[in-house]
Amino acid sequence: MNEKAKRLKDSMEQRIVGKGDVIEKIIISVLAGGHVLLEDVPGVGKTSLAKALADSLSVSFSRIQCTPDTTPSDITGLSVYSPVDGNFSVIPGPVVNNIILADELNRTSPKTQSALLEVMEEHRVTIDGKEIPVPEPFMVIGTQNPAEMAGTYPLPESQMDRFMMRLSVGYPDATASEDMARRFLEGELHEETHPVLTGDEVIAMKKEVEKVSIHENLRAYAVSIVEATRNKAEISCGASPRALLSMLRCAQAIAYINNRNYCIPEDIAGAAGLTIPHRLMLSAEARLSRITKEDFVRKILEQVKVP
Repeated sequence: MNEKAKRLKDSMEQRIVGKGDVIEKIIISVLAGGHVLLEDVPGVGKTSLAKALADSLSVSFSRIQCTPDTTPSDITGLSVYSPVDGNFSVIPGPVVNNIILADELNRTSPKTQSALLEVMEEHRVTIDGKEIPVPEPFMVIGTQNPAEMAGTYPLPESQMDRFMMRLSVGYPDATASEDMARRFLEGELHEETHPVLTGDEVIAMKKEVEKVSIHENLRAYAVSIVEATRNKAEISCGASPRALLSMLRCAQAIAYINNRNYCIPEDIAGAAGLTIPHRLMLSAEARLSRITKEDFVRKILEQVKVP
């Protein structure tokens, strides 16, 4: 693994036990300039993962605790009238930071969820007609409980499409649980995490990722995967153009952390598994047959010819 990426992973693993694979995928998203949605049942460490990343980087961080009464201005900011000079002044919201933790995102209303659409795509927020850029590097980490749980609103398709990947943290295995219990009783589980990378270093790493070459045959391979999602009866809405671009950038990041300046077919396939499933909409027949989106993408990867 790339030395700086490994340093970041090691730092996060000081706080998060037994989730090295999930941590690595989050780092890939950081280097690819994407956003991550962590979806799982309560109590498995979704919020702790986001905070471990923020504490390991020397960048600004804000947390938005989403509730049913959270308003768009609680996220983006607002314009306030000053009776002293008779003018309005813009007060940026918590979204104008490097790393944003939108905790329990699906517990707030769709109207409030949509407040993140502009900033996630364009890295700027508009408040009362005034555009305010967010600092770089910029990343939104959303957490949510499964949609079948009480008090949740499903994220709209436009919101899901802006997340580069959706990850499930999952329960730790028995070995990790024993280690977690030991560290908790010894007072080491929530020890302070110090920054191991600066924002400038992350920006420099992202620029290196963008230089990773992808051969034209691999570009065609990526296009074929995306096209396959749009021509299947099981899918009512296939992968978007944004999904294709996310897949390519994600593949570059995978190659980069593996100390390569070029992509191989496995990078494209791995990126497809991370960036495509949550963007698909299954048909009614597919849902009745209990096929998952991940199963469908694996099926496509088996069918599309590898260059």
